[in-house]
Amino acid sequence: MFRRLRTDDLTTTIFFDGRPLRCRPGDSVAAALLAAGIERFRTTPVSGTDRMPHCMIGNCFDCLVEIDGQADQQACLVPVREGSQVRSQLGTGRFDAA
Repeated sequence: MFRRLRTDDLTTTIFFDGRPLRCRPGDSVAAALLAAGIERFRTTPVSGTDRMPHCMIGNCFDCLVEIDGQADQQACLVPVREGSQVRSQLGTGRFDAA
C-alpha cells in the first residue's frame, strides 16, 4: 500500500512483534510500520477488528501500539528510536495484562 521514495538512508532498526524493521531516523513509528507493509497495528476491544492509522496526526487513535513496554502509544506521534520494541496492541492495551 505504501512505499518509500528513497531507501538509501534506512539506518535505524526497530522491532515490531519481534521482527526487525529498517527505517529512517525521524520517521514516526506509524510511518515506519506502514512502509514495512504492516497493516494491523491494534485490534478493537469490543469486536477485535483490525485497525491501522487513518489520520497520521494524532486524532483517530487507531494507531495505538505498545512501545518499549508502554501501552496506548500513538504510533503516528512517536519518532523511531534505535532498538525500540514495538508490539501490536490487542484489545484495550494496558488493561488486558491478566
